[in-house]
Amino acid sequence: MTLARRRLAKLAVLTLLGAALWLGCGVKSEPVPPERASPQRIVGLRASIQRKGILLTWPRPQRYVGGGRMRNLARFDVMRASPTGQYHRIAQVLVTDQQRFQQRQRFSYLDKNAQVGATYRYAIISVTDDGYRSAPSNEVAITRTIPKPAPNPEHFVLPTPTPLP
Repeated sequence: MTLARRRLAKLAVLTLLGAALWLGCGVKSEPVPPERASPQRIVGLRASIQRKGILLTWPRPQRYVGGGRMRNLARFDVMRASPTGQYHRIAQVLVTDQQRFQQRQRFSYLDKNAQVGATYRYAIISVTDDGYRSAPSNEVAITRTIPKPAPNPEHFVLPTPTPLP
């Protein structure tokens, strides 16, 4: 190999090494500590009584605890407890719209197993694709009752008019 070819080979190797160091591993930002990669806590959990059970509704978390915009939300764990008991997971609500342009902003779950007359406490935990979990949402407590039926026009009685003085 001639001297010119050796110099050209060394220059090529140094150029490739420099390019590899400059590009790095492809990560474009600083590493995020695990405690900042969790979804922000949900604070808008609501519960209402429906004919078939207790309906829970909550907003989609938009950010991580560290402040970055959420991109990898995978599911919600629906937690339920008695008034003095421990929480246990009763359902998972999967998030399937991560790649869509327009994503759902509110989610819901109908607890059909809630017993009439029983009081329950509920909370929601957000989970990312990587398994990072949020802190439990605000807690809601509700007693399941049988909702009053809607007014039936067949049995509706008009009030009797009274004359004006």
